Amino acid sequence: MECWFQTDKGKVRELNEDAVNIFANDNVVLAIVADGMGGHQAGDVASKLAVNNLGDYWSELTNQLEVDSLKDWLKTTIQKVNHLIYDQSQANHAYQGMGTTIVAAICLKETLIIGHVGDSRAYLMNPSEYKQVTDDHSLVGELVRTGQLSEEDAQVHPKRNIILKALGTESEIEPDIYHITWQEDETLLLCSDGLSNKVSDEEMHEIVMNTPDEEVSEKLVQLANDRGGEDNITLAIVKNDAEGEVGEPSC
Repeated sequence: MECWFQTDKGKVRELNEDAVNIFANDNVVLAIVADGMGGHQAGDVASKLAVNNLGDYWSELTNQLEVDSLKDWLKTTIQKVNHLIYDQSQANHAYQGMGTTIVAAICLKETLIIGHVGDSRAYLMNPSEYKQVTDDHSLVGELVRTGQLSEEDAQVHPKRNIILKALGTESEIEPDIYHITWQEDETLLLCSDGLSNKVSDEEMHEIVMNTPDEEVSEKLVQLANDRGGEDNITLAIVKNDAEGEVGEPSC
């Protein structure tokens, strides 16, 4: 597997409240994107807490687990991280109301296990097609799912940034967990809404599939910035290539 990631504060925000990282453990990859929210620097704190603590828990895994065990691990660990963020928001007045989205993917050679809270997304792509794996926990996402809003109208809806679920805003959370297979020619893209709100799914697919690996993340970030860059822009990519070992993540 080849991995790379990038985050950019965009052209408007003074602070980057997104966080991203990719961790390897015994040739299994954990990729994480988090999009923080809250006053002052609270969103920055929440997203970093999510990524860093999930990565720490991942590094403590000492044996290769079965798929069902990894699904349970990802769910319970996201819930642990939620408690940690929530407790800090309650203990520190400056952090009250902070929270973060999270999309985290455990990548094995033939299997993806994805945990998700909020409106950061996971896409699975191959040369001929793509699909959005996760469902947004957002107001417009719910309106689309219930047939009250079209996908096209959702892209320009004035309340498209309102999310219905986030880490740290409540003491208990139920993350979505997805278990899917993937092939050697497929690529996983995780991203915050700073990218998906500015670059269409079709454009992301075309760029990921037809741009040299070392240029993909920069090209996606540049396109989002060219279209306004009002939000932070973050992505992580894991490519399922023919090599058995995990390459060093690049950023």
